[in-house]
Amino acid sequence: MTDTKQQPWEWPEPQWRHIVGRARAGRSLKPTVWPNGARCAVALSFDADHDTIPLRDSDESPMRISQGQYGSRQGVPRIRALLAKHGVPATFFYPAVSALLYPEEVKGVAGEGHEIGIHSWIHEANTALPPGVERDLTFRAADTLEKLIGKRPVGIRTASWDFSVDTMDIIRELGLLYDSSLMADDDPYEIEVQGQPTGIVELPPEWIRDDAVYFNMLRFSGLRPYTPPSAVEEIFRAEFDGAYQEGGLFLLTMHPHVIGHRSRIALLDRLVAYIKTKPDVWFATHEDVARYCDDAG
Repeated sequence: MTDTKQQPWEWPEPQWRHIVGRARAGRSLKPTVWPNGARCAVALSFDADHDTIPLRDSDESPMRISQGQYGSRQGVPRIRALLAKHGVPATFFYPAVSALLYPEEVKGVAGEGHEIGIHSWIHEANTALPPGVERDLTFRAADTLEKLIGKRPVGIRTASWDFSVDTMDIIRELGLLYDSSLMADDDPYEIEVQGQPTGIVELPPEWIRDDAVYFNMLRFSGLRPYTPPSAVEEIFRAEFDGAYQEGGLFLLTMHPHVIGHRSRIALLDRLVAYIKTKPDVWFATHEDVARYCDDAG
């Protein structure tokens, strides 16, 4: 445990080595070739937070909650239609409360062949929870999703990528295949704990490959969506082009209540169409990517 009486510059070497070793990038799992000779893997993901953001913040404002409801009412139907139009799979990460609020949506998404992953109970901040609560909530979330779709989730994305000092132990206890919360690389890698391989695949996200950082709006604050959709499309294209050039993974994180608006779903439509013009691209769920990398590694 960190000695709070000491400042970081006073820590002895074993202490800071222990801290950085809790969940560290180990061997690269980037394959030399993707399935069917593909050059690049594309993993689209949607964090279906819906109403849980204001609920997590103890915000009972009907206005704020309605913004989350928009994600289910308009965002998800547009996303599902876009994925069907292009014939590509995706991964949807659901907080359990979102799934309980919209069970038919979850079943419908899963029924169309998309993956359902764990994304907290109520979008709680793991690092702010009392000891033991994160484990209880994560197990309850996994049980809830399993009951809804009839399949145990194999992957997790912590809410807001808030990966606590306890998260890795919970992932291992749950027996999950992969995590998608850490950011040590562009491409898949195996997570190590204190220098020891865990067998857990990390599919790294990044804030620059997330729609929310460009479009979020919070009333009574300085948070405003200053970035136009065209600029976000340019950034996402550049990230894909880099992954394609290097033969790596392009993983994109989106939110139905953010990307699902009319002006923004159009940029995703254009982006997917652009990606499909490139030869040898493999669109896959996170589970598919993790299993392939795990087997290839």
